[in-house]
Amino acid sequence: MVWDKESIKERVKSRIGEHKFIIVSNREPYVHTYGEDGVICSSTISGVAIALDSVMQACGGIWIAHGAGEADKDVVDSNDRVQIPPDNPKYVLRRIWLSKEEENGYYYGFANEGLWPLSHLAYTRPFFRESDWNIYRKVNEKFAHAILEEVGDDQAFVFIQDYHFALLPRILRKSRPDLVIAQFWHAPWPSRETFRICPWGEEILDGLLGNDLLGFHIRYHCQNFLDTAQIIEAKINYEKASVTRGGRETLIRPFPISIDFEKTVNIVKQPEIEERGQELRKKHRLKDRFVGIGIERIDYIKGILERFKAIDRFFEKYPEYIGRFTFLQLGPISRIHLPEYKSYNDEMYHLAVDINEKYRQKDWEPIVVIKSRLSRKEVISYYRLADVCIISSLHEGMNLVAKEFVTSRLDNSGVLILSKFTGAARELEEALLINPFATDRFADTIKRALEMSPKERARRMRRMREVVKRNNIYRWVAKIIGSLRKLS
Repeated sequence: MVWDKESIKERVKSRIGEHKFIIVSNREPYVHTYGEDGVICSSTISGVAIALDSVMQACGGIWIAHGAGEADKDVVDSNDRVQIPPDNPKYVLRRIWLSKEEENGYYYGFANEGLWPLSHLAYTRPFFRESDWNIYRKVNEKFAHAILEEVGDDQAFVFIQDYHFALLPRILRKSRPDLVIAQFWHAPWPSRETFRICPWGEEILDGLLGNDLLGFHIRYHCQNFLDTAQIIEAKINYEKASVTRGGRETLIRPFPISIDFEKTVNIVKQPEIEERGQELRKKHRLKDRFVGIGIERIDYIKGILERFKAIDRFFEKYPEYIGRFTFLQLGPISRIHLPEYKSYNDEMYHLAVDINEKYRQKDWEPIVVIKSRLSRKEVISYYRLADVCIISSLHEGMNLVAKEFVTSRLDNSGVLILSKFTGAARELEEALLINPFATDRFADTIKRALEMSPKERARRMRRMREVVKRNNIYRWVAKIIGSLRKLS
């Protein structure tokens, strides 16, 4: 069956029953800022937040997240809650306030300088500081306190998101053994040998094994976790894919996350999307040229440098495309005050400048870098005007941009070039799969994409759209809830 809002609502109602439904994440789904006419509420651009917002709007419940917007405190009630979306409230957003010290230590420090590079094979060294670890632990406790406040004396299903909260399940479990707790780790899980360098690895494993269910995107990451769990006192059952610690079993399961297919299609169908696409074509002087896009935040795991080097090699090998192919690199600067990110951003910019200087003509340059934050409709307009979308991640749990691009192609046009090191490559088999480190082959794949026949493009895109439509965000949640035996 194809899951939708109504069917997932029924599944949640039948499986959860009287349990409160609580989602926990670092990033909030909506942010409040100041505008010319007062406070403005807008959705965040995070793919995960967009996906889970669709679920919460269908099912209702409470979403607990860090309130980072400049006007966030102006709109909450005395309990730090606000009803969202503002125009048609469907659920409650409970905001957690963090000091600069807490944000720096917990988010930028331990989570993003430690756990993030530890999880990804992007050859960036992780940094572990005891001060960051102490703050990370403190913030996990702060979130636990808020969750327990929201639960009260009721039964609840708590669904925790990502590597920001590795300690949270165990903290909750100690206070409320009866809670049903599931967590989804959106990043890859590293090998046991890689994970062992983390000074607090045993504490992280113990925290995660406070869950009833722990999910990853693909089975390979589940296997890595089962192997890693051997470093602590626990019973690993490979046949059942579970870990038992302290007499409590945690199921380890793969759940490839997806998007709200129908919601994206409905946005694509709006006349303003195509109109905006034509405006963007004029703005960037694209004329009748081939257009490639890359859309993501600027992060070293995304393989943007490798992408630019492949584009450079593409023009070296196939000079007939000079002046005929423009690549638009879109995405906001990310975590820029961390040295690794600042260095990466600078290197990306200088590489783009060098390539542009090498090939520039009168009204054309090969790479256009757009670092501004874009609205969801703006992103979809860029999807629509592109002939090729390039995703060249060095290592990534899933990548929802791949699925959004495919969904946006209502006419089955366009080609997706996708790194085989993404979780999405396991599902979108009709994409042109590349190794971002193999520069020459990468360049050849760009040529193949541009020269692919309309018939083959349509065949490949049609099949990928069918996959995304069937395996949508509602099916993802349905499978997770269906795996929770305690709700039976």
